[in-house]
Amino acid sequence: MARQCQVTKKKVRFGRSYTIRGIAKKKKGIGLKITGITKRTFEPNLFKKRFWFAEENRFVTLRVTASGMRNIEKLGLAAEIRRMRKEGQKI
Repeated sequence: MARQCQVTKKKVRFGRSYTIRGIAKKKKGIGLKITGITKRTFEPNLFKKRFWFAEENRFVTLRVTASGMRNIEKLGLAAEIRRMRKEGQKI
């Protein structure tokens, strides 16, 4: 299963990490230089969370981010599940 939020569709993003050496010009140095570039990943803040789905009288387990939990709290679980099923997700 991909590391992706079922509600917000946030997933792993890729970027770079820079190593910098030197003294800044405003501190009377020669300037900052990049001495190394490393690939890195930005992971979503994922949780495996159980929600009580009152309409079907059962628990629903979702992989959601913190922002996805705030969406569910704001819009309601029933509305989010309706939207997810409309998109074709099996819940």
